[in-house]
Amino acid sequence: MEEQYLIKGLLTRNKVVFDFIFHYYYSGLCAYCERITGDKQVAEDIVQDLFVTLWVKHHQIKITSSLKNYLFTSVKNRSLDFLKLEKRKNQKLAAIHIEKNLPENLSSFWFAESEFQEIVEKSLKNLPPRCREIFELSRFQGLKNQEIADKLGLSKRTIELQVGNALKQLRTDLKPYLPAFLLLFLLK
Repeated sequence: MEEQYLIKGLLTRNKVVFDFIFHYYYSGLCAYCERITGDKQVAEDIVQDLFVTLWVKHHQIKITSSLKNYLFTSVKNRSLDFLKLEKRKNQKLAAIHIEKNLPENLSSFWFAESEFQEIVEKSLKNLPPRCREIFELSRFQGLKNQEIADKLGLSKRTIELQVGNALKQLRTDLKPYLPAFLLLFLLK
């Protein structure tokens, strides 16, 4: 069938055209989606949802390229959206899992503020002097990287590298004293 006829039939909810498009493209779209998502059932759900949307929201569809391109691009975008959503769900589940597995008595993890400050100071003293100075300007005085670069006559990239090196060293030094999830928040 001619492409424009198919597009027009889709936009006007012609059942014969819709059925033809569905049967002609369904298996190829499912296979394509499965390659992206890695899950056959999810792929079928995504493709079926696309066709339901095409039928229900026919008046909102704008096909500027070929019908095939439109369908495969739609499936790709829906698949990528699904993967992003799954990633967010997995991150939330991991955070919940960490919380549930923490010992009820966290006293072994927590130190008095003064003790913790002492440990941080010791770690900072182990940094090279210039690296420490840059880190303190960044984290304790709240200066932006460009401001530090201007103040010290260095490039912004050098400042970024030095702050990164300091954070890496602090994470290593503080790891035995704090749970991993807390380190992420403290030293971002």
